[in-house]
Amino acid sequence: MSLLRIAVPNKGSLSQSATEILREAGYRQREDSKQLTLIDTENGVEFFYLRPRDIALYVGEGTLDVGITGRDLLRDSGAKAEEVTGLGFGRSRFRFAGPQGSYTDLSQLAGTRIATSYVGVVRAFLEERGIEATVVRLDGAVETSIQLGVADVIADVVETGSTMRQAGLEVFGETILESEAVLVTRGGSVPPGFEVFKRRIEGVLVARSYVMMDYDIESAHVTAAVALTPGIEGPTIAPLHREGWVAVRAMVPREGSQRLMDDLFDIGARGILLTDIHACRL
Repeated sequence: MSLLRIAVPNKGSLSQSATEILREAGYRQREDSKQLTLIDTENGVEFFYLRPRDIALYVGEGTLDVGITGRDLLRDSGAKAEEVTGLGFGRSRFRFAGPQGSYTDLSQLAGTRIATSYVGVVRAFLEERGIEATVVRLDGAVETSIQLGVADVIADVVETGSTMRQAGLEVFGETILESEAVLVTRGGSVPPGFEVFKRRIEGVLVARSYVMMDYDIESAHVTAAVALTPGIEGPTIAPLHREGWVAVRAMVPREGSQRLMDDLFDIGARGILLTDIHACRL
């Protein structure tokens, strides 16, 4: 049996979260950070632990079947790999920044020197808007490039903006890219075993986003309750030994679930319980 070959970040901000989602999906993961490969024969997969920046290239060339990397790294690579789905972790925003009070609009980028670690992303963004500027590749921190006279503007990941402010910079213009960890495959191909792998990962994502809600309510109020908790395919409703009452079970979004409990209580629901979901298939 051929194994599905999967690339996983070996270090950096994506590594731990990628390992966690794979474990939650039922796959073995390495215990030693120096381990470069791992075969999970029972689940028909082989994992390769690689630099996040290289993963899209390996997948795009068909050397590996599937990969987990950042959307920013995928776009920057120019590889023949395609995003399949976002994974909900490793989120970041990519922005332009310049000396405080110097830039307010993207049109001011024309003729400037822009320092970045993501040349491909920045060049594509500028080309789409017809802006001509010189893009300078710098690996690692780029905040000091303006002070050193290497660039006029930088393009970098912005989280809180505190690092930029400490360097005397401020962000301006629209966001270049909203990034997060993504699942990627080679364009135009679906490797054997991929659909099962994808289904497992999507099951974890749903489980993280939903909780199971159980409650008891008088039959007369079921219609109002079901309107609040329609579930995925529809709630499960079962009669209780207490006459005129039923038990209701439904998957509900995790976000806002506490407020939903309040609303159900207000219409007469009692014994309201929330339970975490560890995995699911829809």
